Amino acid sequence: MSAQNSKPVGVFGAILGFLGFSALAGVLVTAMVTPAIAVTSLTANNTVGIFEDLPDYMVINQQSQRNTLWALQAGEQVPFAQIYDQNREEVAWDEVSQFAKDAAIAGEDERFYEHGGVDLAGIVRAAVNNITSSTTQGASTLSQQLVKNLLIQEALTYDTEEKRQAGLYAAQASTIDRKLKEAKLAIGLEKRSTKDEILLAYLNIAGFGGNTYGIESAAQQYYSTTAKDLTAAQAASLIGIVQAPPSRRPDIAENRERNQVRRDAILGNMAEQGMLTKEQYDEAIATPVDDTTVIVSAPRNGCLSASGAKHFCDYVIRNVKNLEALGTTEEERAENWKRGGYDIYTTVDLDQQAHAEQVLAIQTPADEARFELGAAISTVEVGTGRIVIMAQNKLFDNSGEGGGPSTTAVNFNTDREYGQSSGFQTGSTYKLFTLVNWLQNGHGLREVVDGNVKGYSSFPANCQGGTMELADPYKPNNFTRTSAGRVSVQTATNQSINAAFINMASKLDLCDIRETAKSMGVHRADGDELLIYPSAILGTNEIAPLTIANAYATVASGGILCEPIAVDKVVDANGTEFEGQPQKCNKAISPEVAAAAATALKGVMDRGGTGSASNPGDGTALLGKTGTTDDSLQTWVATASTKVASAVWVGNIVGSQVMSRVELASGNANTARHRIMKPVQTALDGSPLYATTADFPEPPPELIRGSTQSVPNVTGQSVDQARSVIQSLGLAFSDGGTIASELPAGRVASTQPGAGARVSKGTLVRVFTSDGSLSATVPNVVGTQVKDALKTLNDEGFTSVSVKWTPSVPPDKCEVIASDPAGGTATSKSTAVTLTVNGGVIVPDEDPDC
Repeated sequence: MSAQNSKPVGVFGAILGFLGFSALAGVLVTAMVTPAIAVTSLTANNTVGIFEDLPDYMVINQQSQRNTLWALQAGEQVPFAQIYDQNREEVAWDEVSQFAKDAAIAGEDERFYEHGGVDLAGIVRAAVNNITSSTTQGASTLSQQLVKNLLIQEALTYDTEEKRQAGLYAAQASTIDRKLKEAKLAIGLEKRSTKDEILLAYLNIAGFGGNTYGIESAAQQYYSTTAKDLTAAQAASLIGIVQAPPSRRPDIAENRERNQVRRDAILGNMAEQGMLTKEQYDEAIATPVDDTTVIVSAPRNGCLSASGAKHFCDYVIRNVKNLEALGTTEEERAENWKRGGYDIYTTVDLDQQAHAEQVLAIQTPADEARFELGAAISTVEVGTGRIVIMAQNKLFDNSGEGGGPSTTAVNFNTDREYGQSSGFQTGSTYKLFTLVNWLQNGHGLREVVDGNVKGYSSFPANCQGGTMELADPYKPNNFTRTSAGRVSVQTATNQSINAAFINMASKLDLCDIRETAKSMGVHRADGDELLIYPSAILGTNEIAPLTIANAYATVASGGILCEPIAVDKVVDANGTEFEGQPQKCNKAISPEVAAAAATALKGVMDRGGTGSASNPGDGTALLGKTGTTDDSLQTWVATASTKVASAVWVGNIVGSQVMSRVELASGNANTARHRIMKPVQTALDGSPLYATTADFPEPPPELIRGSTQSVPNVTGQSVDQARSVIQSLGLAFSDGGTIASELPAGRVASTQPGAGARVSKGTLVRVFTSDGSLSATVPNVVGTQVKDALKTLNDEGFTSVSVKWTPSVPPDKCEVIASDPAGGTATSKSTAVTLTVNGGVIVPDEDPDC
């Protein structure tokens, strides 16, 4: 460096410094003049050979810069986060104040435009100074300093700490070898680059304290301005930092005097070299370096410093490995991201995001102390997968210290890979996939299923050998704790009847239902395979809100699954624009099935449906589904218009607090999901970007009525005959065992559902056979006394016998004259038998004395 360092040295040290500089100067002079003179000295020849063998090629590469995340706000793209390895923003020549360019020359290399990379006169002058003065003086030119900084930056990119440290030492070692290499590279640099290019590169690479590099970032940090707008005083102050950043950076109060001393020296050099007029110099030198002039803007690095959408910011960073614009491999993308200079234009709507965060803060306070209350909402654009909202109640903090119980670095909306969350049980929002598979199998919404609470011992499961046999019958309760009877699938969906959906699953295939969910983009947040146990039908898989929102968007889009994306486009440091995350959309379910599912789910959001409390009632057509897990540990609601789909989760982050037993400031915790979804949906519906008057398409009639069949009358048939008839109609047969019946033993006595009932294809018909225990022949009791007749009938097992009296002459009194059924009739012991008996003289309201 050309400026002086006040550092006392001994005579011995000064002599060594002189000899070192002299040797270096000798080598450089010899090397430079060798082409023009004959060198006969062996020493000279060896010296020149050593110099000529050194590398002389170095490229001024792009240095590590800031990456900036952009998002939509008030209809415009605005930056909301900066991510960088080094706080640097490279600027062009015309974006740097002339004062800064002149200050760099006046302070670091007065003969910059005169030498060829190495200032021999400066070396000699420094050598003489160092042996005759109590201060040391450097002789590195701006070109040499640039070379040194380039080598330092290169060393910082090495993949191991050992290599980095070795590289840093090699770039800064106080040895003749290192100085020779630096000088040779500086000379080569001057041959390949213009002076202005070298000066600009130096200004963009120089360190200004801490993690701040380059004149633009320094101007922003220390004076809250830009490199282009630096005054003479500010420019000289910044250049004054580079020799000793720790002791001269002006954001630290005790450094300001030292900074001003160095600044004033640079201003003096600028004035002497005609870079400043007297008026400019007088104004600059009179400017203090104190609180009135140093206006610090602390670097805002990372998502913790983002102006909004901090968890979404973290999600974007975790997706860098997927951004093809940054390279062909994950390793290349990571390296290019570290180098920086990218503008990342994201999908999030900061206005909708801020509103959602505000609603969450009111309804689900981050500082709730009684239990670990969590809440999150994800909103995606239907038909594109663009993430519009990704908000949660806990504030973002990924610092080592953390921010207390109201903060977290975990993103509740995402999978473990992209936010460290393992997801949450989804409750009945998962019923969507049984509904869709039901429709895929040709069933309809008006088909009637069994909503009664009962046990199931097996389920069809093609990936489990055809059937999943259960050790204990699965018998889930309904939310109301009562049986619902036989209900239509539409009603079962509207009221979220558990038993009805289990009955539907028993007619389908558990493995097929899982495949339907997977085809709609559903996966566990922890990366494991989706469970297929019967309980999974009711939502025991742990899934992220973003995944659930996107599944409902698949229905709303007419069956098209679009993978969620967070980045629209990428612009690199050269201004080249690239595609962000490509929209990957494919047909997941047929448009007809999607339309029928949407019709069913619209009923959920209408009056009387479980999701109606989330419906703003503003005329926007909405589909949706609620979900509540056992004991109300987790609560959900998912909605979708034809423009956007959202999923709200409110529940236990950890722990087992029953949500319905907790009162929050805004109401019961079990219904907080509705108090979140409704205002968020209202804001979306009111935005020109997401408002829509479009309704969902009408489904084909066959998916409304479905495929139904009357249960046949097989009473009196054999079991094999009944099985054949029932199965031929597409119904499932089950032997219900024997019951008491008058029919011959082994014959069908009854079915459940009963004969004539309309049921859907695949419905299980339980067949009950007679045990013959109620079959009997009416004994002939005509001509006997009534008392004896009653005893005879009772002994034969008849349980319903009545007497009808008729007037008669006294000798015939009490004699049975007829029976109905007549004696000898084959019938059931439960059949009512009526005896007609002579009663003599009949007295009203009195039975004859028999």
